[in-house]
Amino acid sequence: MYKYDEYDHRIVKERVAQYRDQTRRYLAGELTDDEFRPLRLQNGLYIQRHAPMLRVAIPYGLLSSTQLRKLAHIAREYDRDYAHFSTRQNCQYNWPELTRVPDILEELASVEMHAIQTSGNCIRNITTDQFAGVAPDEVVDPRPMAEVLRQWSTFHPEFALLPRKFKIAVSGTTDDRAVVQMHDIGMEFYRGANNELLIKLWVGGGLGRTPILGEVIQEALPWQHAITYCEAIIRTYNRWGRRDNSYKARIKILVKALGIEEFRKQVDAEWAHHKDGPNTITQAELDRVATHFDAPAYETLSESNAAFEEKLASDKAFSNWVKRCVHAHKVSGYRAITLSLKPTGIAPGDATSEQMDIVANFADQYSFGELRVSHEQNLILADVKLGDLYELWKTAKAAGLATPNIGLITDIICCPGGDFCSLANAPSIPIALSVQQQFDDLDYQHDIGEIEVNISGCMNACGHHHVGHIGVLGVDKDGSEWYQVSIGGKQGNDASLGSVIGPSFAAAEVAGVVQRLIDVYLENRTPEERFIDTVRRLGVAPFKTRVYADRLPGKKEVANV
Repeated sequence: MYKYDEYDHRIVKERVAQYRDQTRRYLAGELTDDEFRPLRLQNGLYIQRHAPMLRVAIPYGLLSSTQLRKLAHIAREYDRDYAHFSTRQNCQYNWPELTRVPDILEELASVEMHAIQTSGNCIRNITTDQFAGVAPDEVVDPRPMAEVLRQWSTFHPEFALLPRKFKIAVSGTTDDRAVVQMHDIGMEFYRGANNELLIKLWVGGGLGRTPILGEVIQEALPWQHAITYCEAIIRTYNRWGRRDNSYKARIKILVKALGIEEFRKQVDAEWAHHKDGPNTITQAELDRVATHFDAPAYETLSESNAAFEEKLASDKAFSNWVKRCVHAHKVSGYRAITLSLKPTGIAPGDATSEQMDIVANFADQYSFGELRVSHEQNLILADVKLGDLYELWKTAKAAGLATPNIGLITDIICCPGGDFCSLANAPSIPIALSVQQQFDDLDYQHDIGEIEVNISGCMNACGHHHVGHIGVLGVDKDGSEWYQVSIGGKQGNDASLGSVIGPSFAAAEVAGVVQRLIDVYLENRTPEERFIDTVRRLGVAPFKTRVYADRLPGKKEVANV
């Protein structure tokens, strides 16, 4: 993984000292709330419903075991003994004391981490596939390019105050797991007819109040121009993006208003001024960065392992875990492992300091000292030997990290919601827990099969409810909390936005509504269909009819939201 050079160390250390002085001046009354607000946001600090929230950057979701132990230490010493892993592959602390945040930033700097540009109207954390570098369907490892983009975008003076936040995702696989179409800029790397590396570049995607999937602005951009073309896009956006209305300030609104052809015309006109300028990426520069992502010292192993096969046949619980949590690897005899942060009864994406320490130990023992955070809010060990899986599973199970539900209905993507966030209309976590409890039968979950449930507490869509097979959105109705349900959303190559099935529901009804949606699916599916396939074949109507015709006990009225 990427290691800081002398310059990196210096700028992060200087930023910590700068913010420490800014905090001192604020607490001394020398800075007003309005003056301090942009300063703390530049360092990842929000003021939430009950306390500050600090968002720590995890570039492209990659962590060392040392860094994870530091995150565990911070959770114990500065927070309430846990942390939350987000859909942008970052780590969040919900209870830090304002006065101690500079100390936390100093602790992070000691392990080459920071909270810079995790908030504010700037280019946020670059995200990618959690299986980058090991996926069998990988065309190219996207992490070197993600790191190049990170170095370019960090402290970029021209893009420090954009009309709104800006998010970039990169993918190097045939199966998109980075959700490139729902980002402000999405990069899909592929090989051309002559094996040259090209980029299919999407622009104007985003969820929130106005969900829009991105449009293709370049079908075959040479990789050398990844930065220069991004600069042209962001300069066009910075010039014409709306600043008078924060709800209409994202680039997706500008692209939609101009149309992709006119937007492309303006971007290309801007690009012509610096297309072959100093920010054109050279092979030497890409090679320099790529050396930080060289493959580890894999052993020469067989794809068959007698001890593994015996345990697979004799231990049903282990077999179920392998089916859901163990993934193919491009190197013979190795597998990638997802450690679920979604056991029933725990807020999705949360991990205790003890669990983080355990996972750090797993990384050292089984996976070359590295791990990843997934978009789905789980933790990944990317390089585990086939012969080590059984022992790893036993230890992970004892730590509550081996729930075999990856890709199933209880593997819920969920934002912190109204329990923490001051922007939320309604709590998200209790809804996730109620759905988990409703389907807390692993045999039943496996029978239902692959399905994605996403929950957001407000229209900002941090839980990405628009692209969930089933999406739940907290809404406000006359000062009370209700939940709107949609179906038919999907991430990946054939991404789609969900359709709202009808009027909203009270919190106590949501799990029952999800149950009725599943019932319709189970009654109508063909043997090869997943939930999303059945919804696309049948449409919304039969699901809506079942949900609203068969009212839940005790329901008096449905709010029209």
